[in-house]
Amino acid sequence: MASNSRQEDRILGNLDSADGMGLVRMQDLLNTDIEDVWSAITDPSRLGSWYGEISGDLRAGGEYQARVFFSGWEGSGRVETCERPRRLVVTGAEPDQDHEDVTDITLTSEGDQTMLVLEQRGLPLAYLAAFGAGMQVHIEDLAAHLAGKERCDGVARMDELLPAYEALAGNMDEP
Repeated sequence: MASNSRQEDRILGNLDSADGMGLVRMQDLLNTDIEDVWSAITDPSRLGSWYGEISGDLRAGGEYQARVFFSGWEGSGRVETCERPRRLVVTGAEPDQDHEDVTDITLTSEGDQTMLVLEQRGLPLAYLAAFGAGMQVHIEDLAAHLAGKERCDGVARMDELLPAYEALAGNMDEP
């Protein structure tokens, strides 16, 4: 499953729930080495090319502020785990949110490619399909950045992906 050529019908994610909150899990094989992917997800200047504006202390225990390009999300969070070049765990919250969500990224070398597994927990169940589609847009933008290409039209891509993620959300077992 190599990603850098986007396929319109390719769905990278799964949706689930735990303790009354939503969970999105994405998996994609990226056509570059693990150090390149690590740099793209942890270097603020590279994040600014595909994801958003990030500032603050991006080491374990550090706090950061973010503004995501595609969604417009603004908030702050903490770097919980930073194990170069294999694992990054961050928490984030919007100013009016009463809980934090957790994003856990694991990278594994597979020859000259890198398997990225991203899991985001603590999401409102009512918006889980939108979180899934939006997270896939981010992963596709990361793959495009790594291939030297521009970000996609996030709104148009979200519109393409949302029906598939709504179907996934509708097929989830009731808690």
